[in-house]
Amino acid sequence: MASSVIKPGILVGLQELEPSSPFFKEGQSVRVTGKLESYNVESAMAVIVDGGASLLIDTQNLRDICFRTNSIYQFIGELLIPQDGQVTLKARVGRNVDGIDLNLYHQSIQLRRKFEAHIAKSKTT
Repeated sequence: MASSVIKPGILVGLQELEPSSPFFKEGQSVRVTGKLESYNVESAMAVIVDGGASLLIDTQNLRDICFRTNSIYQFIGELLIPQDGQVTLKARVGRNVDGIDLNLYHQSIQLRRKFEAHIAKSKTT
């Protein structure tokens, strides 16, 4: 019997989701945060934006979330990167995080990465 392992969502800024990024992989599990620019109830597709970058979010697996444009949301899911289409996050978790300071949030991501790199380096020496 094959076991299915759900990978944790790596904290990623929307600006980092570009082809040259190490996070830009088919099936990569990521956690993204941004302001809801639009939401289509019929297709369950949302668009979030942050810092000039945007990402299409497939929300069809989410329940009990009331989407409001201009509110800030955080999603965890897997990236779908079609050859000729728009990159989409197939969300498995979503929540409203209104009140979060996005600039401070991005700073905390960078500090966490520095800390994790330091820990990894100290374990190898």
